[in-house]
Amino acid sequence: MPEPSLDVVRRWGWASVVANIAIVVTGGLVRLTGSGLGCPTWPSCTDESYVPHGALGIHGAIEFTNRMLGFVVGVIAILTWLVVMRYRPRRTDLRRLATAAALGIPLQAIIGGVSVLTGLNPWIVSGHFLVSPIIITLTVSMMRRSRTSPYPHTPPVVRALATACVVAVWLAVALGTVVTGAGPHSGDPQTGRNGFDPTVISQLHADVVFGLLGVTIGLVIATRVTATSRALRNLAAWLLAMELLQGGVGFTQYFTGLPWVLVLIHMFFAGVLIALVTAVYGERGTPAT
Repeated sequence: MPEPSLDVVRRWGWASVVANIAIVVTGGLVRLTGSGLGCPTWPSCTDESYVPHGALGIHGAIEFTNRMLGFVVGVIAILTWLVVMRYRPRRTDLRRLATAAALGIPLQAIIGGVSVLTGLNPWIVSGHFLVSPIIITLTVSMMRRSRTSPYPHTPPVVRALATACVVAVWLAVALGTVVTGAGPHSGDPQTGRNGFDPTVISQLHADVVFGLLGVTIGLVIATRVTATSRALRNLAAWLLAMELLQGGVGFTQYFTGLPWVLVLIHMFFAGVLIALVTAVYGERGTPAT
């Protein structure tokens, strides 16, 4: 077989990003439909079978489907890793990122199993979710590093704002999992919550989002008044648009009683937001000389 090109590496990277955003959505569907214990044990579905039976109903089917998608995500991660390993000339940076992303799949499966065995402890469920954004970050970083053209020189203010956006997005996403752990969508009616006041933690989450919007607006302005690449200007604009859309969905779901469809859309946008801010950070370039 011919050695893969960087275009092939990027295509497999895209497949991995899409798959990981998809499992964020299906994992959210598991929780939002109360199917978190549809398969009451792990790694098998029940003590007698690895697959659900009729007595488990729709909840068992939903949970098992999410587990099967995990295998698909794992296969894509392995194939991406193999493509990167076969690429010549050897790229140590790409290999490290692909390896870390591939290792994230079994880690996520183990944390998911622990969450089931602990009756959906909200903190463990949060950790289970956060593995997907980490894998998305690693994979997008790998794709950005696979570029053949040199990184553009970028003013320090743009680099600092891009870094601040990454920190703010991750803080917002992490706090979002805490909000979820305090809210009504636990994944199972018998599951306890994390003990935080939902109103207080939601306000803190919103405050971070407002800060993120301010930093991103600053980034958009900075990329237009300084010498930056067109790619970075476009990515910054897309990042701001996604934050506004995500914020709109977040406020709407909060004031309408958290309908599960809007919560699911909010989770999907969170995956896209992580990918976008990672791309922005990867395009920030080098200091201007």
